[in-house]
Order: sequence, then C-alpha cells, then structure tokens
Amino acid sequence: MKLITFTNKGIYCPKGKFYIDPWRPVDMAIITHGHADHARWGMKKYLCHHFTKPILYQRIGNDIECQGMEYGEKININGVQISFHPAGHIIGSAQIRLEYKGFVTVVSGDYKVQDDGLSTPFELVKCNEFVTESTFGLPIYNWLEVDDLNKKLQNWVLKNQENSKTSVFIGYSLGKAQRIMKAVEGLGKIYVHESIGRLNNAFEAVGIDLPEYTVADFRERPKEMEHEIVVVPPALLDSNVIRKIPDPATAICSGWMQVRGARRWRSADAGFAMSDHADWKGLLQTVKATEAEMIHVTHGQTEIFSKYLNEIGMKADVIETLFGEDEEVSEQETLENPKL
Repeated sequence: MKLITFTNKGIYCPKGKFYIDPWRPVDMAIITHGHADHARWGMKKYLCHHFTKPILYQRIGNDIECQGMEYGEKININGVQISFHPAGHIIGSAQIRLEYKGFVTVVSGDYKVQDDGLSTPFELVKCNEFVTESTFGLPIYNWLEVDDLNKKLQNWVLKNQENSKTSVFIGYSLGKAQRIMKAVEGLGKIYVHESIGRLNNAFEAVGIDLPEYTVADFRERPKEMEHEIVVVPPALLDSNVIRKIPDPATAICSGWMQVRGARRWRSADAGFAMSDHADWKGLLQTVKATEAEMIHVTHGQTEIFSKYLNEIGMKADVIETLFGEDEEVSEQETLENPKL
C-alpha cells in the first residue's frame, strides 16, 4: 500500500485529498512547522500544531484559514487518520502520522533528536513508511550535547566582556535565535533584531517564556548595546547594521560550523555548531528505530544518505523537493555569498 505520492505541488495523500508542506497553492495543506520552506502562502486551508498557528499568522497573514491541533490528537480526513507528534525541530514542529487500514506513513518534516529546552522533545513514531530529511546526513556532523554547547556560548560572552567587546550572535530568526537567548540568559542585556522580536511574540503567544530582551534600534541607539549581547539573523552578517554596534565580536551559530574552517566563510570571530536538525547519528538512529520498510530521503545529503541506508540493508530512495530553500540551507548560502 502507498499512502503518499510526490507531485509537482508537494507530498500528496490521494486517499485523504490533502498535501503535506506543499510548495504550490492547494485546497488543504497540513504543515509540519513554521519555517518558510515548509509553510508557504496561498493555501485555502492550513492544519498545523497550535503552537505553529501564531507563526503562520506572523509570516503568512492573519486572514488565512488555519486550524490547530495538539500533539497526539487524532483527526479523520476522508478516511485517513491523522495525528501530530513532536519533531523536536523548533516550537510547534510536528511529524505527521497518517494511518489507513492499518498502514502507517510518517512524514517527519525537519527534526532534531536533542532536547533543546524550548521545543517539545522528539517522539519516535513507528511506521511502515518514513519520510526523512538529510540536511546533515554525513558522518562529519555530530553535535555536542546541548549543555556543553551552551557552556561554550557562555564562555565566549564572558571572554568578550573581559575584553570590552559586544557579543554579536548570528542565528536564524526562528528557532536558533531563541536558543541563543536561552543559552546566554543572565550574562547581560539581550538585544535582538526586529525580525527576531516579531517571532519571539509567537513564542510568548503560546505561553513559552523567553529571557528578557529589547528589540534593537540600530539607527538611533547602537551605543546602548556596548558590551552587551546582540542577536541578529544571518543576512546581516558583514552588514552596516553590525558595523554600527560598538566593539563587536561576531559568532555564527549554525550546524555548518561543524566543518573545519567553516567560520572563515566570512569575517566572523567565532563559530558554534548549533543546529535544529538531527546529526548523522540522530538520523541513523531515528530511521532504524521507526522499523519502516521504506525510507524516502528528501532535502540535504540525499544521495549519500540514501545510498548508505541501502548498503546497510534498508530500502531507501531519494525524493526531490523544494524543502531546504530556507533556514540552514539558505543560511549556508547567505554566509558564503555576501550578495544574498
């Protein structure tokens, strides 16, 4: 049995007559999470985890028709039972479980098996068919434990304070920025770019507490940020915005920093391998533990990861999607290409 097909509009469930994370306008879109490559404008109806609703309203518009669900809640659409299960990627991120006549398909979206302290921790869901990402599907990608990574960020801030420097972190506005804020809480006043401030509102709207912060005014009052902590999105690296900050020391927070020399893509002073995706071990452990008979590998290191899965006795194929055009993939492109 096959519950999903892969079309030019996205992942489609013919029996249920709905799409999962479609990249073209459709009547019914089930959304795994709020990043812009998975949640796009133009759908007649959206179904997502209720934590994702304020993100969609923020990014797409308040006039969309959007229904929220709890993790574990079940809904039946045209005979297909649907439930949402934590993906651990960012706030509200969900794996979509589909069941029809005992056959189970799970579309994982993006996922992370580490507990970052903000997102609902990843939940393994056994299935017959599993759709996995492979953003960091190479053995070189192995993340530090979250506490150990946070300690590195804290020590960097303390060192900057000793040297009369302003700590400027570069991290994606949804997910990464909030993790950075949590990691350095209590070490100084935190300033964030307005794009991060808007998404912080989505966290606060669903009752998630964030450290105290101020939305930065880079035009009028950059002096007040001196020797404090500033968090900005990747597009502002090497920009005039950062140059206005007094005595800045910059650090890129991205999974791409795992690669030796990656921090020299641009003029950053430091790099920390912080990712909201599963690393090599996390991908392998998850795929094996689902006990799925068929694995569909989407964005990232698709060819290498699917080839490895087949070599170790699993059945896997590569599916071309438009996922990965946002978040860490575009983050890498932005860091490499100053024109982006």
